[in-house]
Amino acid sequence: MPPPPTGGSVLRGAVSRHRRRLGLGALLVAAHQAGEAAVPVVVGQLIDRAVRPHDLGALGTWVAVLAALFATFSLSYRFGARFAERAAELTAHEIRLAVAGRVIAPHGGAERGRLAGETVNIATDDAERVGDIHRVLPFTLAAVVGLLVGGFALLRASVPLGLLVLLAAPPLLYLAYLLSRPLERRSEAQQDRAAHASGVAADLVAGLRVLKGLRAEPAAVARYRRTSRQSLAATLHAARAQAGQEGTMFAVTGLLLAAVALVGGRLALAGDITVGQLVTAVGLAQYLLGPLSMFSWFAAAFAQARASAGRVAALLASPAAVTGAAAPAAAGGALRVRGLAAGPLRGLDLDVAPGECVAVATADPACASALLACLARERDPDAGTVLLDGAPLDTLDPVATRRHLLVAAHDAALFEESLTANIAGAGADPDAVDRAVRAAGVDDIRAHLPEGAATVLAERGRSLSGGQRQRVALARALAAAPPVLVLHDPTTAVDTVTESRIADGLRSVRAGRTTVLVATSPALLAAADRVVLVADGVAVDSGTHAALVARRPDYLTLVFS
Repeated sequence: MPPPPTGGSVLRGAVSRHRRRLGLGALLVAAHQAGEAAVPVVVGQLIDRAVRPHDLGALGTWVAVLAALFATFSLSYRFGARFAERAAELTAHEIRLAVAGRVIAPHGGAERGRLAGETVNIATDDAERVGDIHRVLPFTLAAVVGLLVGGFALLRASVPLGLLVLLAAPPLLYLAYLLSRPLERRSEAQQDRAAHASGVAADLVAGLRVLKGLRAEPAAVARYRRTSRQSLAATLHAARAQAGQEGTMFAVTGLLLAAVALVGGRLALAGDITVGQLVTAVGLAQYLLGPLSMFSWFAAAFAQARASAGRVAALLASPAAVTGAAAPAAAGGALRVRGLAAGPLRGLDLDVAPGECVAVATADPACASALLACLARERDPDAGTVLLDGAPLDTLDPVATRRHLLVAAHDAALFEESLTANIAGAGADPDAVDRAVRAAGVDDIRAHLPEGAATVLAERGRSLSGGQRQRVALARALAAAPPVLVLHDPTTAVDTVTESRIADGLRSVRAGRTTVLVATSPALLAAADRVVLVADGVAVDSGTHAALVARRPDYLTLVFS
């Protein structure tokens, strides 16, 4: 089993996967840097060998050399930058795919402790920052080449000048490393707060209708304002760290270049170097500002990439929410729950025979959510067990299990596809789809759509009413025709007449298959073979709907209040 990913392994993997592009980019950009370093040298030769002796032939020759040099290093930069940019974008894309794959992995767990917006932030901003390592690394390697070429060119013009630059480079690199440490810490904090702000914003937008209904807009605005201010403070801290790092590096490199210019001027005045060599020295001193500033850029980008790589690694290394890898046996449809403890459930027992329709009624929505999460393999129970045809659910592969036991959530999402595509899954039986459409009352919806079943729904089904969306989602669950189907409040947004029709259709289309209804609708409870009443996390009674109404006042209050 491979070790869990770390920030370092994410960065190393990003570099190793594109080392060929990285190498070619670094080689071409290094050629560009070497060409730029050679420009002052060629200009110095042009002055000493053509301008001062008034040699027109030599002047034409050196001008042609200078033109060829400019053309060569310009093309080198263009294609080197293209390799670097492509590697950066591919790396960011690969990280986005890895994050998305982990989020939708059947065993789950990546969403635990994270808001939806935080995950999106990791897949976008953090992935981009990790990819940025390819934008800066080739240029930094090329800057080292440029620094060496410029230093040795200065050595040829003057040993003191060359030694001054070459000996100053290692301390500058170390200083850039030291200054990047606080930037890395603050960059990680900045990304954490920005991700949290994105998550809060996504939650508020998703629940906007509920907030308006509760008139809770002021509280929501105040919550987001606090989160946004925290994110702004973290961003400002990171910006200050980056500004301090870049400012310090520019100041130090500026002092170095001033020293080079001062020493070169004194040597020229003393006659130790020629006018052309002085021009070369000054030009090289100005050129070296670029390679030296690259170290500051690299230190800042590397610090941010390491912080983002750590956040990506933390998501990819999230522990699975559920376990199990065995394939379910031939589906008979028997479901047995023993001593189930999860959330508010404190030892729930439930038996559903093959082909039986059983309803579970509870006044506590958290009990319903905990039961559904365990049946859907979104989490494993804290204690107890769930058996599907005698096999413990936590030993079975989640993907294979969901083909046998399907949990249809109350808030199932629809897609921006046709009505038919939203109901019929891959390889669905057309007859089963048609029966599901009639049972869920979607035939009425289909008849009133502009293009019938071919009508493309808006994103998340927003072109339909709440009741229509519920019916389409119910039809999709029925069309899947699993051996065991668990439905959670599938008719809360429909009128009573339609609800009664759906209850009858449900009994018909699920005949011979196991069905569990987690609901408090009288029509659905009356259609079930048996109702299990859950209170305080345990099953307190079981019987037909009519029998429970007759003998339990609490059940009567729950169902008809």
